[in-house]
Amino acid sequence: MFHLGWFLGYGFGVYGWNGQWSGNVRKDVANPQLFVDAATSLERAGFDFMMLEDSSVLPDVFGSSFEHALRTAIVRHDPMPLVPLLAAATQHLGIIATAATPFYPPFLAARLMSTLDHLTHGRVGINLVTASPHAAAQNYGYDQHFEHDERYEMADEWIDAVTALWDTWDADALVMDEETGVFADHTKVRYADFAGEYYRTRGPLNTVAGPQGHPVICQAGGSPKGRDLGARNADVLIASAPGIDAMRSYTEDIRRRMVGFGRDPGDAKVLFLVEPVLADTDEEAHAKQARMQQVTQESIDAQLANLSYTSGFDFARFELDEPLPRDLKGKSNGHQSVIEAFLAKADGKTLREALPAQRDTTGSVQLVGTPETVAGQMADAIAETCADGFLIGLPVTRKDLTEVCDGLAPVLRRRGLIRDGYEHATFKENLLAF
Repeated sequence: MFHLGWFLGYGFGVYGWNGQWSGNVRKDVANPQLFVDAATSLERAGFDFMMLEDSSVLPDVFGSSFEHALRTAIVRHDPMPLVPLLAAATQHLGIIATAATPFYPPFLAARLMSTLDHLTHGRVGINLVTASPHAAAQNYGYDQHFEHDERYEMADEWIDAVTALWDTWDADALVMDEETGVFADHTKVRYADFAGEYYRTRGPLNTVAGPQGHPVICQAGGSPKGRDLGARNADVLIASAPGIDAMRSYTEDIRRRMVGFGRDPGDAKVLFLVEPVLADTDEEAHAKQARMQQVTQESIDAQLANLSYTSGFDFARFELDEPLPRDLKGKSNGHQSVIEAFLAKADGKTLREALPAQRDTTGSVQLVGTPETVAGQMADAIAETCADGFLIGLPVTRKDLTEVCDGLAPVLRRRGLIRDGYEHATFKENLLAF
């Protein structure tokens, strides 16, 4: 069996703006109901979790303007307050919200996640990112963002500080003995007294230990530093590696790194980002894929804006029909694995010729066909890569949810490829059940 998650690429944001199947977007903006509907559908389908991406910046790198972001509805609300609403509508689904480690003080993060662990009855997770735009850092009072590798060194220490705070309460510290009048055993609560190069925190938390003790930690890192961070700390790693060979290589590399950090490779699950294209027949699915891949000026702008956001380079400055400058390599302080993979494939090509390669860096194996066909493709990919599952990266529209949750998932369940129930009470237990 393998695991399933759903990646909400704009977090608590807007999906399918002005699209054919986007629903009543005017009423969905900043309204939790679309996301509640998604959560109940995903639980019905047997998903392990939904993961809410986040960012603290309104993108303005592309064209040195907010114009593209605001025209295409690239906005995000804080995902943390949405978590308990999603948990209240479900019973088993894990809910992961994103936090940027440079901008969340360890005490705030530890206390918040401990509280959410209680509010979700042990079903919360935190997706750790180090953020990349200088504008995001400037929103928190910095002149510019920290250098890429230093961000990951800071994140490693950040996790140690947060974990030290979670560990200030023993699991059995809560006594609640009404006869003796003792609420908690003071000998089982201690100071954290954490002092590192980047973070200091005294502790203890003034919240009782959560049902999971340590909420699920999720991380996506493609660079060597990012892979080390995930291998050392994460319970679930999410990755985008184009093709079976790259997926297998990533999985093997992460497991080697886990062993190097003294961990059992089975203690963390590796899920790959995919965007299945589903239809009633294989022919219709391939025709649908061809329509999606048609290059229009709007799609070119979207790809250029995405490259600008992930790299920090304004791709509006480059001529579409001229080769990209070669001096861009090694100079991005953003999502280095993504942009370097694109630049490698773009070498010697014009920007227009290179853009199809950009899609290759945002997903993994292609899944195209009927639910039966796609289920077979997924089974084959897991067998060939030894990965632990897939992260569905489709836009959160009710049509996409229905196609996956009521079309694909039942086929996967009949084949015994995904869970047909939840054995345990907490997210972490269900995640590690197989």
